[in-house]
Amino acid sequence: MNRTTLSLIAGATALAAVTGFAALTAPEATGTDTAKAAAELPVERTSLLCPAPSTSDLAETSYTSFTPVTKGTDGEGSAELRSAGEEQAGGEAKGKKADKPVLEPKEPGTPVTGDVSGADSPALVGTAEGKFAPGWTVQETTQVDAGTGRGLQGVNCSAPDTDFWFPGASTAADRTDYVHLTNPDDSAAVVDIELYGKDGALESTAGEGITVQPHSSEPVLLSTLTADKQTDVTVHVNVRSGRVGAAVQALDEKLGGDWLSATTDPASSLVLPGIPKDATEVRLIAFTPGGADADLKVRLASPSGLITPAGNETLHVKAGMTTAVDLGDVTRGEAGSLVLTPTDQSVPVVAAVRVVRGKGAKQETAFIPATKPVGARATVADNTEKGSTLALTAPTGTAKVKVTASAGSDGGTAVSKTYTIKSGTTQDVEAPVPTGVKGAYALTVETVSGAPVYASRTLARTANGVPAFTVQTLPDDRGRVSVPEADEDLAVLQK
Repeated sequence: MNRTTLSLIAGATALAAVTGFAALTAPEATGTDTAKAAAELPVERTSLLCPAPSTSDLAETSYTSFTPVTKGTDGEGSAELRSAGEEQAGGEAKGKKADKPVLEPKEPGTPVTGDVSGADSPALVGTAEGKFAPGWTVQETTQVDAGTGRGLQGVNCSAPDTDFWFPGASTAADRTDYVHLTNPDDSAAVVDIELYGKDGALESTAGEGITVQPHSSEPVLLSTLTADKQTDVTVHVNVRSGRVGAAVQALDEKLGGDWLSATTDPASSLVLPGIPKDATEVRLIAFTPGGADADLKVRLASPSGLITPAGNETLHVKAGMTTAVDLGDVTRGEAGSLVLTPTDQSVPVVAAVRVVRGKGAKQETAFIPATKPVGARATVADNTEKGSTLALTAPTGTAKVKVTASAGSDGGTAVSKTYTIKSGTTQDVEAPVPTGVKGAYALTVETVSGAPVYASRTLARTANGVPAFTVQTLPDDRGRVSVPEADEDLAVLQK
């Protein structure tokens, strides 16, 4: 084997350990030379991007950062969350002297909070290294007391990527929806935004070749990209060069608003976990990016098992067209999750639900995108002793999970509890609360055994009589990566 091959292996192994976005597996082989199972190592560096929280002068925003304790990390590390314009490049601050970070975590296992207010709060770029990197999560929570989008808006700050799907956006007259694009890197990113309505792609040239400057954020108003006013739109963000963080802020004149996070990658079967049991309206929005129509079986995973909503047993999604259906109060006072599976051939689909709580002038909206399973571990921050609901669903088989409530940001002791989720059910579990808790705390879910588990957390408050709420899903935190043992891989490659 030549030196170039050795260098490629070493470089790929280092990339997996540093970024956390790549997982290496041993090359396939047979017989006595079969490679050993890849080692699981903690990631060494993680980046998170938080969109600018609000254009309202009445907005009050909190950030909660948390890293679960991870075996295998050393005692070194750091993490911070700064304004996108203050990000470091080449070891030197850009522009003027950087201000103090919005927050700096102190130690894994204990949340740290920071606050901003008003309409001038910028997008934030976060970096965690060493012991702070594996499973690092940051929750951005904004309360707006009046005006368009009033209510509670929450989003998990996300890792930069190159491809995002957002079913559930809108260009209707009563909606003000923005796609927030944040570039954490030293070079400009070029992005295309495609919009798909009920009859297919919406005509738009303004969405092509959008430049996002280095260490900056661009909010793009969807209604400026097309003259077509449609209630249900699927947004596709495709990055031509570079990488960005992306999220949709969906603001309604009468129904409040929330962040719409990107769905999981297009797949033939999807799970949308944790529809609040007191939901008064549930609207399912789906889109298939392929060239074939999709026919989906629609089921609700309830506390007693999988049931089929009357009148909405199946959903036909035409290729390249956004399809939406109103499911009403489908949960009927019980915890529930939507499970979408193909009725015949498998066609990749993306989907989300818009959920409404309350009645009349006291209504509020949130979104739940299809998500990945909890996997080994998933975490959600900014929980409070009252107002947090954890929903767990196991659509394909019974599973056992361990839920840990961390210490509070201002004091308290971590507590863990184990739950068994029966096959085909959703449970709003009574999640543990830290002993003597003070401040915000995190909930970490770990799969102990059994089938895949999906989860979400609803954070609820009452603001001026409005049942304000926001829902965040809990996909695997990708805090560990698979790294092959070099000596075994070399033996295989030499064959």
